Amino acid sequence: MPNLNKLIVVCGAGGFIGGHLIAELRRQGAKHLRAVDIKPLDEWYQSYPDVDNLVLDLQELPACRKALEGANQVYNLAADMGGMGFIELNKGLCMLTVLINTHLLIAAREQKVERFLYSSSACVYAADKQVDQNVSGLKESDAYPAMPEDGYGWEKLFSERMCRHFREDFGVETRVVRYHNVYGPLGTYDGGREKAPSAICRKVIQAKLSGNHEIEIWGNGQQTRSFMYIDDCLHGTNMLMDSNFVDPINIGSAQKVSINQLVDIAEDIAGVKLKRRYKLDAPKGVNGRNSDNTLIKKVFNWEPSIRLEDGLAKTYAWIYDQMTKKAS
Repeated sequence: MPNLNKLIVVCGAGGFIGGHLIAELRRQGAKHLRAVDIKPLDEWYQSYPDVDNLVLDLQELPACRKALEGANQVYNLAADMGGMGFIELNKGLCMLTVLINTHLLIAAREQKVERFLYSSSACVYAADKQVDQNVSGLKESDAYPAMPEDGYGWEKLFSERMCRHFREDFGVETRVVRYHNVYGPLGTYDGGREKAPSAICRKVIQAKLSGNHEIEIWGNGQQTRSFMYIDDCLHGTNMLMDSNFVDPINIGSAQKVSINQLVDIAEDIAGVKLKRRYKLDAPKGVNGRNSDNTLIKKVFNWEPSIRLEDGLAKTYAWIYDQMTKKAS
């Protein structure tokens, strides 16, 4: 458990994972919480009046110093990112996120922060390990020799190294988690930054509500992924933060599915069957990506276990409510 009596700062708290993390820390009884994001407060997915909510641009060092003033523990979830449609078309913006982690680490060193957790990504893994849709799980050592996702993946891998060297050289206790496709309610489901589970739910709901029983799928639908429900993400994140394990570690589901199978599950939830139209020139990412959980099971005797069918049903229900409220 984090130290609930001292100041905990969540950067990127207006986003999907950050908002859920603030909610979870409140449930655990955290007495002093600070939530930081660049977005106006009314655009945050979750916000609470009993939390110190700050709107700051964390690419700037003075903003990071203000955000971390008096902090005991810091979760850095802040990034300019989205689904594959965003990160493939905005490599420069994704690279600029390196300023956030760099400046937060400088501020953390100055403040003598006790723990600093950095949220990395499966996009750090070498592309040549992900060319086959039948990929075996990606283990932590597969990040090297380095050949990550261009733009976003390079920024994440560089920032991982920055965390390591701030720990080794300056004594900042860093933790690095590599997330694999986190999904759930209270997040982005349209606008171009959404990830595959939310995008598929939205498309299935649109097809059902409109009566036009057709769905566009990016790529050929055979590319494979694993998707982790937000509750597993939060449990694994806090478990790592509270541990003495210092190397990067996967937190992701080992339940591998193709995008076609993801659509199958969403169709079953919706009770519809849709004609599939494949957009082969759309951004689709690597052919196969899945989490190898050997290390996390060895270190923590745990791995994410919420089935995609169960998590997607909750996500679908929330997105359906949002879309029908907008329509009414």
